[in-house]
Amino acid sequence: MSHTKDAWVSQRAYSLWELEGRPDGRGESHWAQALKEFEQLELTKASPDGNDLIEKLKAAGRLMRVAPPTKDDLQLKAAR
Repeated sequence: MSHTKDAWVSQRAYSLWELEGRPDGRGESHWAQALKEFEQLELTKASPDGNDLIEKLKAAGRLMRVAPPTKDDLQLKAAR
């Protein structure tokens, strides 16, 4: 495990333990839950610039295209 992953999982497991009232003997289940949450977060991560997410959305046909502003839009914005 990388240091960052280990630290995140450790902190999350500790938080789960505290949320449950600090029960005895639940360390393994809290660690497993925290590890599962970390792995789920890793699966949803986008690249720093977001390009991988854009490509996935394009491929799925779910990327909304925004039309360039019209002359009327620009005039309304300037009037505000």
